Amino acid sequence: MNRKVTIEVKQLDRVVIRFAGDSGDGMQLTGDRFTAETASFGNDLSTLPNFPAEIRAPAGTLPGVSSFQLHFADHDILTPGDAPDVLIAMNPAALKANLRDVPRGATLIVDTADFTARNLKRIGYDANPLETGELEAYHVVPLNLTGMTIESVKEFGLSRKDASRAKNMYALGLVSWLYQRPTESTIQFLSTKFASKPDIRDANIAAFRAGFNFGETAEEFSVRYEVKPAKMAPGTYRNISGNLALAYGLAAGADRAGLPLVLGAYPITPASDVLHELSKLKRFGVTTIQAEDEIAAVGAALGASYGGALGVSTSSGPGISLKSETIGLGIMLELPLVVCDIQRAGPSTGMPTKTEQADLLQVMFGRNGEAPLPVLAAQSPADCFDVAVEAIRIAITYRTPVMVLTDGYLANGSEPWKVPTIADVPAIEPNFATELNGTDAQGKPVFLPYLRDPETLARAWAIPGTAGLDHRIGGVEKEDKTGNISYDPANHDLMVRTRQAKVDGVKVPPLTVDDPGDAAKVLVLGWGSTYGPIGAGVRRVRKVGGKVAQAHLRHLNPFPANLGEVLRKYDKVLVPEMNLGQLALLLRGKYLVDVVSYAQVRGMPLGAAELAEVIGNLVEETEGIDDDARHLGEAAANLKHGEALSVELHQSKGAR
Repeated sequence: MNRKVTIEVKQLDRVVIRFAGDSGDGMQLTGDRFTAETASFGNDLSTLPNFPAEIRAPAGTLPGVSSFQLHFADHDILTPGDAPDVLIAMNPAALKANLRDVPRGATLIVDTADFTARNLKRIGYDANPLETGELEAYHVVPLNLTGMTIESVKEFGLSRKDASRAKNMYALGLVSWLYQRPTESTIQFLSTKFASKPDIRDANIAAFRAGFNFGETAEEFSVRYEVKPAKMAPGTYRNISGNLALAYGLAAGADRAGLPLVLGAYPITPASDVLHELSKLKRFGVTTIQAEDEIAAVGAALGASYGGALGVSTSSGPGISLKSETIGLGIMLELPLVVCDIQRAGPSTGMPTKTEQADLLQVMFGRNGEAPLPVLAAQSPADCFDVAVEAIRIAITYRTPVMVLTDGYLANGSEPWKVPTIADVPAIEPNFATELNGTDAQGKPVFLPYLRDPETLARAWAIPGTAGLDHRIGGVEKEDKTGNISYDPANHDLMVRTRQAKVDGVKVPPLTVDDPGDAAKVLVLGWGSTYGPIGAGVRRVRKVGGKVAQAHLRHLNPFPANLGEVLRKYDKVLVPEMNLGQLALLLRGKYLVDVVSYAQVRGMPLGAAELAEVIGNLVEETEGIDDDARHLGEAAANLKHGEALSVELHQSKGAR
């Protein structure tokens, strides 16, 4: 029967959608494709993939639920959203696991095929929630997505099991129709991905089109939604995840230094994608070594640096623990080395697929002896590119291992990225030693491998085999200038202090503070992936009249030179972190400022609304306005959407 009703098109400024199902239902692929469609349409976006920690949890169980959340808008946004406006649940477990996050009034599109008594009982439902009325607060759209998928692909002769696997594409087609997404890229993607399996290819494309056409004809949907493209600065954009941006940044930085890049890595969640991506870049002078363990991986990278390449090693917290001795050797040898820690929830194996910021103190101090090194942290997926380049600059300029911190949220999340040209990436000069640089006691010309640049305190870096520049290496203390083995107490004291002074002297830009009107008494200071939630929380508070300043640290060692001055300017400094207050501890110890720590370790990013409430309450308390019934915290938290700025172009590159 042809549809008789008129389809209304409703304008929205932003939407949060979450796809949820079994880990084998292809929810990550579905989310990726919807993200790609949204990116090509021109919306600003932010994503939050959420994987189960167990590799093969039993199907239909709560531990096996996988989800992908996408926030897209016609304006600049900072987070994947606190709560979904639409939940697509592919089975009862997906509904139950995610329902607590869905606000009343939101839309639930539910695949009813698996709502059997056995499956419901398995996850603790005594009765079918679609029939008991417990979902009355939501707009529920129950559909037999599996059944309709099987019907739509029956011409391809697939088994019922194989046919039902295309249900994620049916759901994607339906949601693509609902939000008017371009479909060409998904059809092209499916054509390429399943080119060697024509039946599977054709079935997935047919299911995708059937889902799209179902939306066009079904009585269940009388409204389509339109989210217009966001205003962005001119340029070429693509959607990019943190791990991909990190890989590209490492390759670009090495290229600008004129050095081959050698990555030594051992697979570990959530860092493995950096290894995968760099392994595709051989044509850009990248060599990847999948080592037998973490120790071998970082050893190979350090050896490459000794040989005149740029050594890089990537891992997550447990792997960084194993690399610590070799990182200490790199500090003693004073060679460039970039080590990337894509943090996950710990300790030990912890929750491998969940995010956390709890490795800060480990990378700062987790080595024997006085072993300082520079530490940087990325603030968004796209920012991983720039942080990688900056880490390479510091490593090469100062001849030192450098630690880069990202986390699972940044690694797997994505956002639009303005693609730079190679000329946009600053050149880095390795300045290899090529000739004798000193004289011995008899006045004879010699090579002094630990003769230092007076400005950077970097030692001479000579490629092995350079005529006349032979020198010792190893973990034993070096004599100043000559590099000879030395157990002299005074020399050891000098070398320890010199290595510390070199790191302390790394030039980093001053901390910039966003303080409209220069009238705030409260500063919110963050680092790493809390940038988005903090920014969204601050915007909410400002929208309800609160005065609050915001700053974000990229350089965690050394800190920007003006950090102490900034901290002492404000009555209160709030430091939100996904740990138990590690940055707060460092700030109190170094600057004697009693910052206010807000700490959460739930394996999930901080929420914008929860931060808005904390910030608003602190602003009220600090300004003494808690008795005037303004209730800034509550008002800011209850804003339906507080991330939008009225006038602002999307700034891209993560520096938003």
